Amino acid sequence: MGAPLVLDAVSVRFDGAAADRLHSVSLSLSPGEICVVLGSSGGGKTTLLRAIAGLEPLAGGRVLLDGVDISEVPPHRRRIGFMFQDHALFPHLDVAGNIDFGLRMAGLRRADRREVCARMLDLVGLAGFERRSVTELSGGERQRVALARTLAPEPSLLLLDEPMGSLDRVLREQLTAELGNLLASLDLTTVLVTHDRTEAFALADRLLVLDAGRVLQEGPLAEVIGHPTDAHVAALLGEGSGD
Repeated sequence: MGAPLVLDAVSVRFDGAAADRLHSVSLSLSPGEICVVLGSSGGGKTTLLRAIAGLEPLAGGRVLLDGVDISEVPPHRRRIGFMFQDHALFPHLDVAGNIDFGLRMAGLRRADRREVCARMLDLVGLAGFERRSVTELSGGERQRVALARTLAPEPSLLLLDEPMGSLDRVLREQLTAELGNLLASLDLTTVLVTHDRTEAFALADRLLVLDAGRVLQEGPLAEVIGHPTDAHVAALLGEGSGD
């Protein structure tokens, strides 16, 4: 099961750049809850994930995971899995090598790493792909390998940045359904950024609408969809927004 996540007035600032800043963003997620972040281009969605992961320093506020303030904890010690938009696979490594990388850095024995790799590939529907070159995989297969690599260290929190962004519509719809089933089975606390409202509505327990680095509305999916706070939120929900 995932750990509870609390963002307490999290702020990020960049010198000379107004876009992507965060202004006192607060959020509370229960274990296993999925929060989808929607918002306008340059509104701070990816910056929010990076702040949670420790890849952007905070100008203010705190990040608490499982009740512990991790705001000053180095990224590699936060027990957080971060799947990047471009998947960031190593082209010189095969599928097993990509999944194995983080496990090897964590000091797991070779036999244990092989067992975890096989289990993760089975989980994402790619059993037997261990020795495939990642350069020969389809977009959907690369997405599954990236997800398997992210899940392999058993994180307490999963961060997904536009996980379906590079896929065509048909494949995106198929993998969205598969991802929803997978996250439900893992009961893993998740924050997911997307510009696709159909994807958001299919996956979210909670919805956070972010624009110009500020939370416009946050709450259970049905509540936000049914009762947007203003016309701007309604427009963002109705049209989606790209990054």
